[in-house]
Order: sequence, then C-alpha cells, then structure tokens
Amino acid sequence: MKCPLAEKGCGGCRELTRMYGDVLHEKDAPFRALFPDALPILGMAEPRAYRNKVLRTFANGKSGLYHGIYRAGTHQVISVRRCLMENERANEIANIALSLLAETGLSAYREDFHRGILRHMQVRRAHSTGQALVTIVTGTADFPGGEAFARRLMARCPDVRGVTQSINDRDTSAVMGFRSRVLAGRDEIWDELGGLKVCLTARSFYQINTVQAEKLYQRAIDLAQLTPGDRVLDAYCGVGLIGMLAARRAGQVRGVELVRDAVACARTAARVNRISNIDFICADAVNALRDDDFVPTVVFVDPPRAGCDARFLRSLSQAAPERIVYVSCCPETLRRDVDILRKAGYALQSAQPVDLFPYTAHTETVCLLSKLSDAKHHVEVELNLDEMDLTSAESKATYDEIKAYVREHAGLNVSKLYIAQTKRKCGIIERENYNLPKSEDSKQPQCPPEKEAAIKDALKRFGMI
Repeated sequence: MKCPLAEKGCGGCRELTRMYGDVLHEKDAPFRALFPDALPILGMAEPRAYRNKVLRTFANGKSGLYHGIYRAGTHQVISVRRCLMENERANEIANIALSLLAETGLSAYREDFHRGILRHMQVRRAHSTGQALVTIVTGTADFPGGEAFARRLMARCPDVRGVTQSINDRDTSAVMGFRSRVLAGRDEIWDELGGLKVCLTARSFYQINTVQAEKLYQRAIDLAQLTPGDRVLDAYCGVGLIGMLAARRAGQVRGVELVRDAVACARTAARVNRISNIDFICADAVNALRDDDFVPTVVFVDPPRAGCDARFLRSLSQAAPERIVYVSCCPETLRRDVDILRKAGYALQSAQPVDLFPYTAHTETVCLLSKLSDAKHHVEVELNLDEMDLTSAESKATYDEIKAYVREHAGLNVSKLYIAQTKRKCGIIERENYNLPKSEDSKQPQCPPEKEAAIKDALKRFGMI
C-alpha cells in the first residue's frame, strides 16, 4: 500500500509498500545484535490503523485553516486528512473538529510572530470502549467560542465524551501546556486492557498501540512469576496498568509516578477495579526504593527512552529485589542498564521484543533479570557515572535520543555539535575531547536560535536542565 503522505515529506513510518513480515524481520536483526538470545519478536496481525492517539498542528493556508504534521526536518505543516497508521474514527473526529474550528474564524498560532490562537489538536480514542477525548492546544488563555465549538463537536460526535483546552503560551516546541480547562463534557475517558478499566486524561502516558501493549504487559506479568508472598514496586507506573495487573497475583503492590495526573488516574482506576492490595504515590522512584517500610521482592521498571539514571540503578541494586522486570522502548539504553545490573549481581533470564510500532524502526522490549543465588547475601557494587560513560546530566538522554526528540516535536534536524554547544550554554559539562575543534584556529558553525530553543526543550523534557 502506497501512502500519499510519504510523498509530501512525512517521515513517520516507512516502506508501507512492502510485506509486513519482511519489514518485521529487518527490525529484528539490529535488536538481535544487542540481545543474541532474545525470543522472536511478537508482530501484529493487523499492523495498520493501530495508533489510538491523533496529534495535529494547525496552520494558515490560502484556503484558510488546516491541520497536519510537520514535514520531516522542517517546521512546514503538511495537510493530513487521513493517516494509515492512526485509528480511522479518531481521524474522522479530527477532521470534523477542524471544519467546526474553521467556521469560528480563529487563526492558527504563528511561531515566528507568536500570534494566533490554535496551536495543536489531540484526539485520544479508547480502543475497547470507543470513547474519545479531544484537546485543543491554544497559544493564549482566551479561546473565543471555545465552549460553543465543544458543544457542537460533541453533538456531531456522540462518542466524544469531553473537550478540553490546554493553554500553551510559552515559546516552546512542546505540545501541551501546563494549564487546562474543560470546555464541555469530562476531562477523562475509560479504556479496557487485560480485563481492567483504565482511566485516561489528555496528558496520561498510555501505549499508542493498545493491542500490542496488552501482549507486552501480559508477558511482563508472566515473566515476573508472582506469588501471594511477593511485594511489588511498579516504578514509572504511569496510569498504573502493570501494577494493577500484578496485584491479581502478588500480595502487595505499590506504584510510583512523578506525574500527578497519572497518579490520580491510577488511584481512580484501582477503586473502579476494586483492587485493594495496591497503592499509588506521587514521588521519585529512587525515594520509593529507599523506603524501609516497603521492601520489594519484585520491581517493574518502565522508564522513558533515556533509560534509568544512575541514581535509580544504584538504589535498585541496594534494594536487591529477587526479580526485575524491565520494559523498555530503546534497546540501546536497555542494553546499557542490563549490563550495569549484571555487575550488581543480576542475570538476564529472558528478553522479549514486541512490535508496538509497526512500519517504524522502534521496538518495545520486556526482559527478566534475576538475582544470582551466590550474590544474595552481599553484593557491594559502586554504580558510578563513569561506568556509564556519562556525566550526571548526560545520563538522562543520549545525543541520538535528543536528536530524535527534537525531530519528532519540533520538526528540526540538529547535529551533535549543536547539541553540545547548547549543553555547554546550559552549564552541562561535556566529556573531555568530545566535539572539540582540531585546532585553536578552527571555526565551528554556531547553533541557530530556533534549533537551540528546540534542543533546550528536549533537555528540559529529559530532566537535564
């Protein structure tokens, strides 16, 4: 199948004209280079229309308001009416919302002049229930006709349970703002996964591919080999799915998450699902591991692409759980962290790749690490940043991850040199001899302001500044 968006410059997916099995096989090869003993990758029966969230950027055109995505490597918005990877109904809702917004006469936000109102639109659709939540991101708190638009959209689309406004008046490439309000309906929807009801808001982290996520989480639970005597810590728990699944088999479960909205959703879902042996706290996972009142026998870890930082790995090794189940969206940082945990007395027992993102280069992985029997009594390991070959700030994200983030969220391609220059301006010390000029007289190109701003946004996202 040929995708018309590819001809316009969309860089989201690849090789849709090829057989999925062939693309999947090619994806498996580089993963196996990192994990030679990994199980075969779990593919998808229907590898299209799997994305449960639609994200659009507004722009002003000759014919008026339109929405789409950034052309790869630019800030030019290409019109998108349908994406083959996105849920078809979510696409329809996005197009209906666009037509209603166009009737308001409101203009798209201009990044170059910092004027306009409409910045982005997110449509989140629950896979099992069909409920949808629409969020309009505006460049100002003022949204003339916002409530009327929301009511009209919900009248046209009964499956839309709520319309919210996210206010992002910052000079940033980040999509969502820090302030929000409900325009109509509710600010949450419900989905079902693994027999559990899941509460979702506009900002909730939720795997983009619900069908494959269910396979991933079930594999994680199976690998954990849980018993009623186990105490489970679900680090980076998000909306609490893994923890609630684990609570069916374990004695006591605690979920830890820094995002307050996610914690609120997790607590609500636990009540609705009548799970009494789980609690959720809004805290740093490092502090949770140091809590003497809750010493876990099993720890689930599901960090961002940057992987676990050195502080967390050090605390994890000191807590010394019997088993660690690590869920990762980046094989390279997973390999790094597994090697560090191996030095702390753990053995990699199993690695299972899952294709959560068909027709892309990305792979999700779940693996099991078990405490070695001869290391149970005492293991003294110094997990320092030198071992990771990273500085404290650098441990949050690699250069490639920063580049990928900027490309995805800002539509810009940035070099490692530009990243290094920006990091130095932010007070992040570079490793010796990294990207230094070959001579004192050597002149290096300087990072343009637009790219510097996008890189700074990425550094903030990864907690580096």
